[in-house]
Amino acid sequence: MDRWDGGNDYDLFMGRWSRLIADEFVRELGAREGLRWLDVGCGTGALLDAALAAAGPSAAHGVDPSHEFVQACRDRLGSDAKIRVADGDQLPFDKASFDLVVSGLVLNFIPDPLAAIREWRRVTEPGGLISLYVWDYAGGMEFLRYFWDVAADLDPAAHALDEGVRFPICQPEPLADLFTEAGLSNVTTGAVEVATPFLSFGDYWAPFLRGQGPAPSYVSSLAPPQQEQLKSRLKDVIPTLRNGAVQLTARAWTATGVA
Repeated sequence: MDRWDGGNDYDLFMGRWSRLIADEFVRELGAREGLRWLDVGCGTGALLDAALAAAGPSAAHGVDPSHEFVQACRDRLGSDAKIRVADGDQLPFDKASFDLVVSGLVLNFIPDPLAAIREWRRVTEPGGLISLYVWDYAGGMEFLRYFWDVAADLDPAAHALDEGVRFPICQPEPLADLFTEAGLSNVTTGAVEVATPFLSFGDYWAPFLRGQGPAPSYVSSLAPPQQEQLKSRLKDVIPTLRNGAVQLTARAWTATGVA
């Protein structure tokens, strides 16, 4: 159900919020200028773009397993970053190649998160930072939380597809435990939150029809009558302002450790 292979569709569904979270993450990270950055699971380039704009890296590299996302990231960043296809737990870099390894909204999709963090530690200079963020699927990612709560009420089988159920690692304590087990020190966790405004319920619903990610993939698996039932029920429960706009928020949990 986790289809991530279309840059434009991803940006419509999740990328626009990923960019906002990336900006906040980079600001709060407060990394000094001149560092060598690696973004694992760079997607369409939101996090690297934020780093290039605000943190002045001396080198910016990104990897992603999706050829389509890698091309979208290259198109976005041009010669400012070096982007290649690679899995997050098998990095094509020498030991201690980077001062800072970051990752945004990716860790829970990697089959072996512990192996991945250890691999990130391998390519990080001793004393360098590893820092990531993941959505708070269980509570603070409101536009998905409303979706899955309604979907599971209509179809109990949808409960097992809910990222809040599937990804218990996306909480501060499990993230901290993972970083510690991977051999990182001075581990800290935190949160970043952004507004996720929609012009209307139609603006909210449209990205769910594009097939990118677990929730849209679930919608695409439904017959038209079931899709319409889900849409109608969501419209009843989503809080809407008098002008028809929908004002929600999205929270991501962060974790940072020293290699």
